[in-house]
Amino acid sequence: MRLIAWTPEDLQRRLPEVIEVYGEAMGHSGADLQARAGRFAAHVRRPDVRGVATLTTDGQLLGFGYGYPGGPGQWWHDQVNAALDADQRKLWMSDPFEVVELHVRPAAQGHGIGAQQLNALLKMATGETALLSTPEADEQKSRAWRLYRRFGFSDVLRHFLFPGDFRPFAVLGRSLPLD
Repeated sequence: MRLIAWTPEDLQRRLPEVIEVYGEAMGHSGADLQARAGRFAAHVRRPDVRGVATLTTDGQLLGFGYGYPGGPGQWWHDQVNAALDADQRKLWMSDPFEVVELHVRPAAQGHGIGAQQLNALLKMATGETALLSTPEADEQKSRAWRLYRRFGFSDVLRHFLFPGDFRPFAVLGRSLPLD
């Protein structure tokens, strides 16, 4: 396996594989994946996108992650910003790097790939804070939650409902740079 930095062009070029990994990791299929493909394609056109990928020796995609600076006018940023009070906005939303996606194929999970990807992505991140959202889950049982806590992410919002999604999410944040 090898972890590499990925450009927006790399993400776009391998979008079908990216969507496949996302679908496997999140348990999504069909129309939801088609909608997600459109969002990923739009995300990679934003300024200052940072990405990582984990590939097998023969080039198969095992995992990926990407993020970018957040700001007003971006859907996720505006949803989270509106839910925070003034002090929280000042702390978390003044200069954030949003970890938009971080996924590993289920068959490859449990081998440190997610941690390596998150570490690399946060080291490339710009901004004063890093933010992400993740579905609410049992923190002791969820690999994702354990990973985020190991990396020092703390609660920003809990049980937050994004428009159009019935699942409650947590928004987690940490200061940058990564130590």
